[in-house]
Amino acid sequence: MVLLSGLRRYSTGAGRAKMLGVLREELEAIKAAGTWKTERIITSPQSHKISVQARDKPVINMCANNYLGLADNPEVIAAAKHAMDTHGSGLASVRFICGTQDIHKGLESRIAKFHQMEDAILFPSCFDANAAIFEVLLTPEDAVFSDELNHASIIDGIRLCKAQKNRFKHRDMGDLEEKLRSSDARLKLIVSDGVFSMDGTICHLKEMCDLAEEYEAVVLIDECHATGFFGKTGRGTPEYFDVMDRVDLINSTMGKALGGAMGGYTTGPQEVIDLLRNKARPYLFSNTLPPAVVGATTKVFDMLLESSDLVEKVQSNTQLFRTKMADAGFTVGGDPEHPICPIMLGEARLAAQFADDMLERGVFVIGFSYPVVPKGKARIRVQISAAHTEEEILHTVDAFTQVAKARGVL
Repeated sequence: MVLLSGLRRYSTGAGRAKMLGVLREELEAIKAAGTWKTERIITSPQSHKISVQARDKPVINMCANNYLGLADNPEVIAAAKHAMDTHGSGLASVRFICGTQDIHKGLESRIAKFHQMEDAILFPSCFDANAAIFEVLLTPEDAVFSDELNHASIIDGIRLCKAQKNRFKHRDMGDLEEKLRSSDARLKLIVSDGVFSMDGTICHLKEMCDLAEEYEAVVLIDECHATGFFGKTGRGTPEYFDVMDRVDLINSTMGKALGGAMGGYTTGPQEVIDLLRNKARPYLFSNTLPPAVVGATTKVFDMLLESSDLVEKVQSNTQLFRTKMADAGFTVGGDPEHPICPIMLGEARLAAQFADDMLERGVFVIGFSYPVVPKGKARIRVQISAAHTEEEILHTVDAFTQVAKARGVL
């Protein structure tokens, strides 16, 4: 290796050249298919309005997971700064060595209280929480039953365990029951997204709990697109279906509605949390969440435990957007009460062009296409926030109408 002006000069070996040739072909194929993903550069905090590089004016942000509008909330930011002042920048360690601070235990306590569970455990992300739980809980004597459209992190987590793997048809309780009935596993674990993020549809949680009782199974729900803003007080799909006392385990994130930074968690029975602390590899071998994230998220949970005003606001904004879009002639996918609002377009290139046209009209949205969603099901996924104003929502509907008519979609 030779260093020139601080840059590394790579070798020109045959193996590297062969690899790069293969990769270039794959990259060209992605571009040709119209599914190439270009990252727009934001030059402001995440908010309901954001500044985008090379644009003169801020644009309305309609595609963030910032459901409660707290990513730039002054109180949340102040709590993050205070935590850094009192507890430092980071722990430089994993939890069980010298990385557990009092604020970590305080946040875990608030999480458990919010979900009405016994205890909780923090992870660097919900992806890590999903990567951890199946390998820890399940052996070859056990079985897992997973919705076929579950999040990639659930799929990857299941791959890591040695349990018998069963995939049931999307939200098909008859198929789930058939698979439960035919299983003689020691432990049976049913896992599903609470809300499926690409479609905005909700799992059939009550029926799932009924089947779990009949077939002596355990229910695990991934609540990433529900925690904090869905259900009467933001306690997600278990609250929405009035089954909070029947759901055994919840995995969720702090990186969406709960301040938008990072981090995930598992909450449930004490025995499960204790076992995860002792055996979960993403927990044992990953650095502790930094104090700033813990401080900010703790503040968000305190806000949610005190008031449901933001929850009610995102719900009313959702109804306004869905009603106005329907009046304009659009069919909006997803559950009518959920702020994920997919506008189906079908073709990947059209979705990308549609998003560019929307940006020209002052609205930031992104076209979703394969492999994020199935081929032929490209879409614009709008996500409503409590921070959006009525004026911003009406402007977005007007922009959608203009672009759809210009593109021959409406």
